[in-house]
Amino acid sequence: MKRGKKYAETVKSFDKTAQYDVDQAVSLVKKVAVAKFDETVEAHIRLGVDGRHADQQVRGAVVLPHGTGKTVRVLVFAKGDKVAEAEAAGADFVGGDELVPRIQNDNWFDFDVVVATPDMMGVVGRLGRVLGPKGLMPNPKAGTVTMDVSKAVKEIKAGKIEYRLDKTNIIHVPLGKASFTEEQLADNFQALIGAINKAKPAAAKGQYLRSVVIAPTMGPGVKLNPAKLI
Repeated sequence: MKRGKKYAETVKSFDKTAQYDVDQAVSLVKKVAVAKFDETVEAHIRLGVDGRHADQQVRGAVVLPHGTGKTVRVLVFAKGDKVAEAEAAGADFVGGDELVPRIQNDNWFDFDVVVATPDMMGVVGRLGRVLGPKGLMPNPKAGTVTMDVSKAVKEIKAGKIEYRLDKTNIIHVPLGKASFTEEQLADNFQALIGAINKAKPAAAKGQYLRSVVIAPTMGPGVKLNPAKLI
């Protein structure tokens, strides 16, 4: 992949092979975020697990203390009094069966997170083929299948993010925006890494945090020292 002149300059500004502590890494990431827009700062965490085994899956959710800097649109599948509860909590869209053809046939995806009450999972299940590949399927582990839709919506709006392993056993999540202060990004990172450490499967053997990198959307990644993050 061909990189621009700005990228080449930012790479020279620090040692790409070195491992930094959290405060140093956050400071460097802010310096290398030189795009003309407010870049998202992302964390990429490789774990010493094999996600193909159910007892080594790592998945959950955590509320970032300073949010992600992004407005998150929430769709809630609910019925009865839960509809009004979801709307009062700030859900962007609330509905039931009538949303299925809209999503399936009209390719409607004007939402970032899907929440559902357990009694609506039969309806949501029909959308598994389209929601699943996009990572939008509600899941009890992530707190998105719940009767407490008010709490779920409010937490998501406040900065709750879901983390899960990809096929190569890496977790990719947003930490905030480059315009955040160093303290805000560090706080968000510590909340995330704390949750991932807590979610360590009992079946995981050897080094759990294999590599940890934070990077702005358009800039180079900065490595952290995994041994200091346990």
